[in-house]
Amino acid sequence: MAGTGNGRPSVVPTLLYGDAKAAIRQLTEAFGFTELSVYEGEDGTVMHAELAHGNGVVMLGSTGGGGVFDTAMKGAGPAGVYLVVDDVDAHHRRAVEQGAEILMPPTDQDYGSRDYMARDLEGNVWSFGTYAPETGA
Repeated sequence: MAGTGNGRPSVVPTLLYGDAKAAIRQLTEAFGFTELSVYEGEDGTVMHAELAHGNGVVMLGSTGGGGVFDTAMKGAGPAGVYLVVDDVDAHHRRAVEQGAEILMPPTDQDYGSRDYMARDLEGNVWSFGTYAPETGA
Protein backbone atom coordinates (compact mmCIF):
# COMPACT_ATOMS: atom_id res chain seq x y z
CA MET A 1 0.00 0.00 0.00
CA ALA A 2 1.35 3.43 -0.91
CA GLY A 3 2.64 5.51 1.96
CA THR A 4 2.94 2.70 4.48
CA GLY A 5 6.18 1.44 5.93
CA ASN A 6 9.52 3.24 5.99
CA GLY A 7 8.18 5.68 8.61
CA ARG A 8 5.74 7.22 6.15
CA PRO A 9 2.14 7.72 7.29
CA SER A 10 -0.61 6.93 4.80
CA VAL A 11 -3.05 9.56 6.11
CA VAL A 12 -1.90 13.16 6.55
CA PRO A 13 -4.32 15.91 7.62
CA THR A 14 -3.76 19.15 5.70
CA LEU A 15 -4.88 22.50 7.08
CA LEU A 16 -4.71 26.13 5.96
CA TYR A 17 -4.31 29.01 8.39
CA GLY A 18 -4.66 32.79 8.09
CA ASP A 19 -1.55 33.00 10.26
CA ALA A 20 0.38 29.79 9.60
CA LYS A 21 3.43 31.00 11.53
CA ALA A 22 1.33 31.43 14.68
CA ALA A 23 -0.22 28.00 14.07
CA ILE A 24 3.23 26.41 13.82
CA ARG A 25 4.25 28.09 17.09
CA GLN A 26 1.15 26.85 18.89
CA LEU A 27 1.33 23.33 17.49
CA THR A 28 4.98 22.97 18.48
CA GLU A 29 4.95 24.82 21.80
CA ALA A 30 1.52 23.85 23.18
CA PHE A 31 0.79 20.53 21.48
CA GLY A 32 4.28 19.04 21.18
CA PHE A 33 4.68 18.79 17.42
CA THR A 34 8.16 18.79 15.88
CA GLU A 35 8.81 21.03 12.89
CA LEU A 36 10.03 18.94 9.94
CA SER A 37 10.05 21.60 7.24
CA VAL A 38 8.71 25.07 6.51
CA TYR A 39 8.82 26.64 3.05
CA GLU A 40 8.02 30.34 2.82
CA GLY A 41 7.13 32.48 -0.15
CA GLU A 42 9.00 35.68 -0.96
CA ASP A 43 6.47 37.64 1.11
CA GLY A 44 7.09 35.42 4.17
CA THR A 45 3.82 33.47 4.01
CA VAL A 46 4.06 29.77 4.72
CA MET A 47 3.61 27.98 1.41
CA HIS A 48 3.99 24.49 2.92
CA ALA A 49 4.99 23.12 6.31
CA GLU A 50 5.22 19.63 7.75
CA LEU A 51 4.99 18.95 11.49
CA ALA A 52 5.38 15.54 13.12
CA HIS A 53 3.79 14.06 16.21
CA GLY A 54 4.80 10.49 16.98
CA ASN A 55 4.64 8.63 13.67
CA GLY A 56 2.06 11.02 12.23
CA VAL A 57 2.41 14.19 10.21
CA VAL A 58 0.21 17.20 9.57
CA MET A 59 0.83 19.49 6.59
CA LEU A 60 -0.22 23.12 6.69
CA GLY A 61 0.14 26.41 4.90
CA SER A 62 -1.18 29.95 4.67
CA THR A 63 -4.53 30.82 3.18
CA GLY A 64 -4.54 33.06 0.16
CA GLY A 65 -1.91 31.21 -1.85
CA GLY A 66 -4.30 30.89 -4.77
CA GLY A 67 -3.58 27.23 -5.52
CA VAL A 68 -6.17 24.54 -6.15
CA PHE A 69 -6.22 23.42 -2.49
CA ASP A 70 -6.51 27.02 -1.26
CA THR A 71 -9.42 27.60 -3.63
CA ALA A 72 -11.12 24.33 -2.64
CA MET A 73 -10.77 25.16 1.06
CA LYS A 74 -12.12 28.71 0.73
CA GLY A 75 -14.89 29.16 3.27
CA ALA A 76 -14.35 25.71 4.79
CA GLY A 77 -15.07 25.37 8.48
CA PRO A 78 -12.67 24.19 11.13
CA ALA A 79 -11.38 20.62 11.06
CA GLY A 80 -11.05 18.05 13.83
CA VAL A 81 -7.84 16.05 14.22
CA TYR A 82 -7.16 13.25 16.74
CA LEU A 83 -3.65 12.43 17.96
CA VAL A 84 -2.57 9.49 20.08
CA VAL A 85 -0.46 10.45 23.10
CA ASP A 86 0.98 8.28 25.86
CA ASP A 87 0.44 10.64 28.79
CA VAL A 88 -2.74 12.66 28.32
CA ASP A 89 -2.41 14.53 31.61
CA ALA A 90 1.17 15.69 30.95
CA HIS A 91 0.22 16.68 27.39
CA HIS A 92 -2.78 18.62 28.72
CA ARG A 93 -0.62 20.44 31.31
CA ARG A 94 1.74 21.56 28.53
CA ALA A 95 -1.16 22.86 26.43
CA VAL A 96 -2.61 24.75 29.42
CA GLU A 97 0.79 26.25 30.26
CA GLN A 98 1.03 27.55 26.69
CA GLY A 99 -2.43 29.11 26.87
CA ALA A 100 -4.34 26.72 24.60
CA GLU A 101 -8.13 26.90 24.77
CA ILE A 102 -9.23 23.66 26.42
CA LEU A 103 -12.66 22.40 25.35
CA MET A 104 -12.67 19.25 27.50
CA PRO A 105 -10.23 18.41 30.30
CA PRO A 106 -8.66 14.94 30.49
CA THR A 107 -11.59 12.55 30.76
CA ASP A 108 -11.79 8.76 31.02
CA GLN A 109 -14.04 7.45 28.24
CA ASP A 110 -16.37 4.42 28.42
CA TYR A 111 -14.37 2.72 25.66
CA GLY A 112 -11.15 2.82 27.70
CA SER A 113 -9.42 5.91 26.32
CA ARG A 114 -8.38 9.00 28.26
CA ASP A 115 -8.85 12.12 26.12
CA TYR A 116 -8.88 15.89 26.16
CA MET A 117 -9.83 18.45 23.51
CA ALA A 118 -8.40 21.85 22.64
CA ARG A 119 -9.08 24.49 19.99
CA ASP A 120 -6.23 26.08 18.06
CA LEU A 121 -5.94 29.78 17.30
CA GLU A 122 -8.09 29.48 14.16
CA GLY A 123 -10.84 27.20 15.40
CA ASN A 124 -9.62 23.70 14.54
CA VAL A 125 -10.39 21.14 17.24
CA TRP A 126 -7.52 18.90 18.34
CA SER A 127 -8.29 15.79 20.39
CA PHE A 128 -5.49 14.02 22.24
CA GLY A 129 -6.01 10.58 23.73
CA THR A 130 -4.70 7.14 24.51
CA TYR A 131 -6.97 5.27 22.08
CA ALA A 132 -5.02 4.13 19.01
CA PRO A 133 -7.09 2.64 16.17
CA GLU A 134 -5.57 -0.38 14.48
CA THR A 135 -5.72 -0.84 10.73
CA GLY A 136 -5.10 -4.57 10.71
CA ALA A 137 -2.30 -4.03 8.20
